[in-house]
Amino acid sequence: MSKAQSLKGRSILLGVTGSIAVYKACELVRLLKEQGAAVYCLMTRGALRFVSALTFGALSGNAVATDVWDEKLWKMAHLEFAEQADLYIIAPASTHVLARLACGMADDVVCATAVAMTAPLLIAPAMHEGMWLHPATKENVKKLKSYGAHFVGPEQGELLRGNIGWGRLAEPETILAAAKKILKK
Repeated sequence: MSKAQSLKGRSILLGVTGSIAVYKACELVRLLKEQGAAVYCLMTRGALRFVSALTFGALSGNAVATDVWDEKLWKMAHLEFAEQADLYIIAPASTHVLARLACGMADDVVCATAVAMTAPLLIAPAMHEGMWLHPATKENVKKLKSYGAHFVGPEQGELLRGNIGWGRLAEPETILAAAKKILKK
């Protein structure tokens, strides 16, 4: 199998949440597709404030799920996705979504799908350093790891307002490498 097609035949979900780092998720879709994966995107309301579902639909070649109740796209989409996916990546994962996942909340398509998943979950957090270092966030990450979630990042670097600190979304190539490693197991 060629390097460019190492994910051929794999079904990858990409959950996109509200963070300025959402622009990197666009590049991640392109990289996953380049590797031969079928990519299905799910977006929170917060993510839609930064970029439209049209962008992710065009990049992935598939309709984008933005609402767990959208009957036009899928019937019980979160369950269909959860049953068919080889891997679920949430990138960027906001502080808010980490907290909701740690509590098992399932009130949007991104979180509902994560709760229904039996395939591996890879989370790539992105937030301001203060949010990343907050004790509640640390506890939520610890809890999610105890549930079996894998994490990549965050990295240290330039953040939204020019600050340097922890919380920067891992680069798309780094997330891709983590995804491949999980899928090899």
